[in-house]
Amino acid sequence: MSHLTEFQTFLLLSILKIAVVLVITLTAVAYTVLLERKVLGRMQNRWGPSRVGPFGLLQPLADGIKLFLKEDLMPLASEKLLFILAPIIALTCALISIAVVPFGAITRITANGISVDMGTIADINIGLLVILGITSIGVYGIALSGWSSNNKFALLGSLRATSQLISYELALGLSLVGVVLRAGSLRLRDIVASQSAHGALSWNIFGGFQIVAFFIYLMAAYAETNRAPFDLPEAESELVAGYHTEYSSMKFAMFFMAEYANMITVACVATLLFLGGPTSPLGNLLPTDFGGPILSAIFPILWFVAKVFAFLLLYIWVRGTVPRFRYDQLMAFGWKFLLPVAILNIIATSLVLALKG
Repeated sequence: MSHLTEFQTFLLLSILKIAVVLVITLTAVAYTVLLERKVLGRMQNRWGPSRVGPFGLLQPLADGIKLFLKEDLMPLASEKLLFILAPIIALTCALISIAVVPFGAITRITANGISVDMGTIADINIGLLVILGITSIGVYGIALSGWSSNNKFALLGSLRATSQLISYELALGLSLVGVVLRAGSLRLRDIVASQSAHGALSWNIFGGFQIVAFFIYLMAAYAETNRAPFDLPEAESELVAGYHTEYSSMKFAMFFMAEYANMITVACVATLLFLGGPTSPLGNLLPTDFGGPILSAIFPILWFVAKVFAFLLLYIWVRGTVPRFRYDQLMAFGWKFLLPVAILNIIATSLVLALKG
């Protein structure tokens, strides 16, 4: 009976963690859309959303209600089961990745003899591989959406997305090898710990000499999430809306949410692998027990959120300033530039580590 009680306690705490992270992630997705609209508005010398609520802060709620109440259209010639499954696969894969992200310091809560780390949902020793594996499955949602719609524009968009994601997945994966070599582990907490000694000077982007890998990751991440200047799969001027041309109501909203959830995941991974994760840029200048147990638990989360926020702002800035690539330029850039440079970065990192050892 005691084992059952312990299991129930563990299950309750785990469900609590999942619920909190899911609510925060979906809220972040909604307000990332608002942030993008406001920032792009300012860059284009206009206001952006400002009517719904104070400073337009209720605009995501209004958009959600609008999409929920819209008619859900189903094309007559579509493959109905796959047409419905495609947005579910895309959103599910986008949200699952967050499960292995350590967004704070190790904060343990003990109840009924069970100790649970509240700083992450699942602390897995191959967390980086899990993220890469799950995000690569997300392309099935996009591929199925274009094919099942029975629409030529949607099919072209999904074919573009599939070839683009396969091409840039290689460069993205290889850009992370240097970081893994330095940390000697695929566990995300170990990678963060390897950057925590001297603050910002220990981060992989600076102290680890992985600045080239960071920019490879940056370019590949833009292509992976179908964002400008690599938004060819949904190029409005050529393909109407690309792979989600035939989608409406909440199915369209799920694709929309998946894109922004993927952006947040990419920002989280960049923060963990290159910018020290939840560690302070001041390093050991601040004592670990600074401000007592509550503040010492809150500060890492604040550092993590600030870094992710800066990364998302960079996403928006690039969208507002850089024009879209042609498709042949997109593929050539991935195969002829990013991939060779990523391989050279691995060789250089390996040589440096071998000479040091």
